[in-house]
Amino acid sequence: MNQTEREASVRRLLDGALPVVPPDMYAQAVRRGGRLLRRRRALLRLLWLLLCAAAVAFAVWAATAHPWVEPPSDTTPPLTGW
Repeated sequence: MNQTEREASVRRLLDGALPVVPPDMYAQAVRRGGRLLRRRRALLRLLWLLLCAAAVAFAVWAATAHPWVEPPSDTTPPLTGW
């Protein structure tokens, strides 16, 4: 199919009768879109809440465990030269 044939078929499609749209399609689309937005907003809030909870848990753990401090040695060095 060359370009002129493609253009002619597109023109025929565009010049033809418009498809019939159900009358309540707009209301359904608005309801569905609102539902999707509410779900997305709720999911983002939940993710932020989990992130904040993880940050608080890490801060509490770090404050109690002091992971940056070197652990004490279990053995003492030998005492020579006394």
